[in-house]
Amino acid sequence: MSRDVQAEIQDTLDKNPVLLFMKGSPSFPQCGFSAQVAYILSELNVEYVGVDVLSDPEVREGIKEFSAWPTIPQLYIKGEFIGGCDIVKDLFESGELRTKAVDSGVISTES
Repeated sequence: MSRDVQAEIQDTLDKNPVLLFMKGSPSFPQCGFSAQVAYILSELNVEYVGVDVLSDPEVREGIKEFSAWPTIPQLYIKGEFIGGCDIVKDLFESGELRTKAVDSGVISTES
């Protein structure tokens, strides 16, 4: 039986309000870009789940196909693809990422 990676990705997105497909883990990122996005999420006090694409080559390729985005990390909030490192960084610096997180209910306005 072959594995349906796209269905696995969708299922993981459905179960986790904030999901970061990254290299490494939230506590031990394995690349600078993943580390930057993990840092931004911690600055916003966003609880999130990290999916280590290094441990699963099928997910690593599958998420790129899923989002039509060629690079890792990839951030999703409530199933919506937010972007990669540069986009997340720009949204954070402009305040839009905090607004999106509050509007999505993943952080409170007090955070």
